[in-house]
Amino acid sequence: MTLFLALALLAALVSFVGSWAVWKLSLKYRLYPKIRERDVHTRPTPRLGGIAMFVGILVAFGAAWIVSNLGSTRFSNVAIIFENPLQVLSILGAALLIVLIGVADDLWDLDWMTKLAGQFIAAGLIAWQGVSIVSLPIGGISVGSSWLFAVITIFTIVLVMNAVNFIDGLDGLVGGVTLIANGVFFIYTYLLVQQTSPFNYFNLASLIAIILVGALAGFLPLNWHPAKLFMGDAGALLVGLLMATSAIAVTGQINPRGAGLEDLFAAFIPIILPFAVLVIPLLDFALAVTRRLRAGKSPFSADRKHLHHRLLDMGHSHLHAVLIFYAWTAVVAIGCLLTYVLPVYFSMSAMWAFWFIGIGFVVCAGMTLAPLGRRKRQTVAAEEAPVGVASNGDELA
Repeated sequence: MTLFLALALLAALVSFVGSWAVWKLSLKYRLYPKIRERDVHTRPTPRLGGIAMFVGILVAFGAAWIVSNLGSTRFSNVAIIFENPLQVLSILGAALLIVLIGVADDLWDLDWMTKLAGQFIAAGLIAWQGVSIVSLPIGGISVGSSWLFAVITIFTIVLVMNAVNFIDGLDGLVGGVTLIANGVFFIYTYLLVQQTSPFNYFNLASLIAIILVGALAGFLPLNWHPAKLFMGDAGALLVGLLMATSAIAVTGQINPRGAGLEDLFAAFIPIILPFAVLVIPLLDFALAVTRRLRAGKSPFSADRKHLHHRLLDMGHSHLHAVLIFYAWTAVVAIGCLLTYVLPVYFSMSAMWAFWFIGIGFVVCAGMTLAPLGRRKRQTVAAEEAPVGVASNGDELA
């Protein structure tokens, strides 16, 4: 755990310094686009934060590789990740490709087909080098084939990348939501590997998740409202790529043939959890695609009807809208984690986790719909006010 935390801290430090440098250089050379009609911010803001995040991730991976080559028995487990260097290089290579495409789009606004083609190439590179879904656990039977799972892997990575990118519309939104999601996912993978491999606490999924947490933590201070720097498509697609890769990598730690019907939910947790923590981005993505196709537009054409836009239109402030997304993400992510942790570590029924999720949903729903209640009360007060008198009791001119 100490090494994980050290790598996260290193990624955070490099990401923070890099974000500050990118912000200063972007302002000096005016590397920022004009404000678009759908944008929420009111002043031109640089969108190249993804570059700093990538550098932080790259440095942290480099540090992990150096530690793996020290020959110390204390860190001998780290070397297992780098036994297949092409696998790690394919992930970093795909990340570099996505960042380059994202930067080009942030600066020159690429067409959606070019961006999508680049996303499929990056996802294909990862699947080609073996980071792929290997099985679907159904009552002890592993279904599917290698080529089918490679296709599923590619489409899963592309889906998660776009889902994360679609909610990147408010200061601190994507950074905070994915930081929470990856933090919970890291805890899950770390606990899972203790069950499946007690003598090796180091694994690729945990490494990706904790480094990503660090990079996001370093970037978030400059992205908090009012943001000085946006992560842009480069950052949002990078985060989605690594989140999906981490989730796919952890499937190799589960033996589906040993999972009976009574363990079905636990066996599916590696697949359920990453999608559960992204339930709001995925919902927003599905609604946006459906909405645009029904209107006869490209599914990747931009509009101002995303969930975060709707929260603002309901009457939430910028900060409240972001915090509501955080709350929904935390409830779903922590609830899913508890379904695994409680039975394994505390001899408690997973039903407590569902109680947590249920109560959390009620609280979050109340927070989300609160402006509607206030608006209704104001409307009723206005209707009941005497003619010629305002709802606050003042006489009307």
